[in-house]
Amino acid sequence: MNTRTVYVPTPDGTALATDVCLPDGTRALPAVLIRTPYGRVAHRAELRGWAANGFAALAQDVRGRHDSPGQWHPFRGHETADGAATVAWVRAQAWSNGEVVAVGASYAAYCALVTALAAPGTAPDTAPGTAPDAAGDTTRAAGPGTDSGDLHRDGVPDAVIAAVPALGLAETAREPAGPERLWARAGWWAAHGDRRDSDPDALARVLADDPRLLEHLPVMRLAARLAEGLGRELPSWPRLWSAGERGRLVALGSAARLPLLAVGGTRDPFADDTVALWRGWGGPSRLLLGPWGHRLTADPAVPARARVNLGALYVRWARAALSGRLAPTRHGVIALGDSGRWHSTQGAAITPGATPPDRPEADHRWPFDTPTGLRLLHGAEFSADPDRPVRSDDLAVPDDDGRADRCLLLSPPLPRPLDLAGAAVARINVTADTPSADWAVRLTALDPSGRADPLAFGIVRRTGPPGEAADITVPLGTLGRRLPAGTRLRAEIAGHHFPAHARNPHTGQDPVTATRLTPSRRTVNARGSALHLPVVARRRYVEPAPEICR
Repeated sequence: MNTRTVYVPTPDGTALATDVCLPDGTRALPAVLIRTPYGRVAHRAELRGWAANGFAALAQDVRGRHDSPGQWHPFRGHETADGAATVAWVRAQAWSNGEVVAVGASYAAYCALVTALAAPGTAPDTAPGTAPDAAGDTTRAAGPGTDSGDLHRDGVPDAVIAAVPALGLAETAREPAGPERLWARAGWWAAHGDRRDSDPDALARVLADDPRLLEHLPVMRLAARLAEGLGRELPSWPRLWSAGERGRLVALGSAARLPLLAVGGTRDPFADDTVALWRGWGGPSRLLLGPWGHRLTADPAVPARARVNLGALYVRWARAALSGRLAPTRHGVIALGDSGRWHSTQGAAITPGATPPDRPEADHRWPFDTPTGLRLLHGAEFSADPDRPVRSDDLAVPDDDGRADRCLLLSPPLPRPLDLAGAAVARINVTADTPSADWAVRLTALDPSGRADPLAFGIVRRTGPPGEAADITVPLGTLGRRLPAGTRLRAEIAGHHFPAHARNPHTGQDPVTATRLTPSRRTVNARGSALHLPVVARRRYVEPAPEICR
């Protein structure tokens, strides 16, 4: 096999740096396309792996990054038009058989998705809900066909693999219920925003010199202080917080007919976006949700039985998708933590009129302050003080010293192992004495030795009259765990989760522009409050590769 660098033309004449790796031989090949802002060179080993399995493999620097010219505008540049032009270019090559799989992780998954969901005649990136640049061009690259099957729509791939997808500015900036993702966005913008290359350790270096950086108010002007440490400006930072609409890619996916493999990790902050994309997709869709974080890597201590060869699985799925062997259904697998067991999960069949199978998960309710549920330790009344916020980077909980900063609850030891697979929620009856209040719920598993392991987290923002009791539902994400007998569940309900999330000022002002903070008195009413966990009632253990490739 051989790898060479070419420059693929786009509608406005900009040529994008692209590595092409081809197997030996002269036969026509299906192609895999990766468009990334993180540096195409980092994918060369992956390209060789695809090529060794009979695919033409391409990795491309997106416009304005690394060796591709142009301006870099995250989530609102030319990704749709540039992706379409590259797909059309691939199909025009002598080594191409016309079949293309768009592949990507994180922002590169966004690139794959906007290319897959583009409509003919669409201006750059307007279909997914992002505005084109001033230099946006509505021209579409010419392609070999207009239909599915043996013909292909102009510039649209035949299948897509979206791993830990970052679905847009709005999705990455805020939680679905409003709170701002401060740590992750500051880290990403410091590493990748408004620059041609990447510096993954940029935020860590700046924080070493300026430990209180993320406390800066207002958040909108944090970029100016961050720029002092970085030695460069971040002009796109304010646009991140002005992005309002979310869910556009998921909505567009409902009309898609090409196959999707959505890959995520139960420890990834975008896991719920991965699941939403899978559930909303209109074509054959498969979900692979493993015990991973955003990098899709397991802890080195994880036993071999819990590891998955993602490269081999991707190849197997791509072959099944391109050959039309995937059933027109929606199903997938969730890993039960590091146990090596995988649980089958299903959505509704895509065939019109079909109904979903019986759910193998049961909603198990753990009421507050009961002997068999979660016992209240302290903090039924507490103070959420943004000057002393509960921290996201510390699992230790303080003793009750009369100044509780959170409500703390604990379960009795589990009498037997418990499998969890699916969505968890906390339903709480609460009161705040301020017009705006964030409610953060953190669930931790304490093993029989007392070691703490994060299990689930959710945060919502509520506005309403001060002192008014409210029933609030806090989504805790999609779980995939096996808890051994003797495990205790610890639940914390707090008003902040800093620095992962920006502090709510409690004044009713937008946390992004607020400059004044005030404490908030909180009350959690145990009556009517409960934790709801997705306990696997009918165990359906499967092997991941055969399940997602059928």
